Amino acid sequence: MKQMSLHVVGANHPNADGSNRRFEILLCALGERVEFVAEPKNPADPNAIAVFSSRDVQIGYLTADRAPWIGGMLRNGRPIEAIFQTATPVGAAIRIAFDGDCPVLPATRSSSSPLPELTDVEFWPDEVYPDD
Repeated sequence: MKQMSLHVVGANHPNADGSNRRFEILLCALGERVEFVAEPKNPADPNAIAVFSSRDVQIGYLTADRAPWIGGMLRNGRPIEAIFQTATPVGAAIRIAFDGDCPVLPATRSSSSPLPELTDVEFWPDEVYPDD
C-alpha cells in the first residue's frame, strides 16, 4: 500500500468566511474524508494546498515542504485519497493513499499495551499510599 500521514498546519488562523479551523478540527471524525484545494494565487505561497473537511470547511494547509510535491501529483492527475487522522497541537494529521488505494488509519496502541521503556529520562512514579 502506498500511504503516509501528513501534517495540516495553520489551524490558529481564521477562515475568510469567519469559520474557526480549530473548532472544525474538533468536529472531524476519525476516517472522515478530507479534500485538497490548490491555491496557486495564494500570496504567501503559490504552492499552497488548503485542506477542507467533509463539511467543506477549511481546517488548514499542508506543510510548505509537502505542498509542492502533493500539488504536482494533483496537477498530473494522480489519484490521492485523504482522511482525517487526528487533531495535533499545530492543527491535524491526515492519512493519504495514492493510485486508487483507500487510506487506512494506522493502528493505535491500546490502553492495555505496555508503555515503552524510558531509556534517556530518569522517572520515578509516585508512591501509592493506602487510605487510612
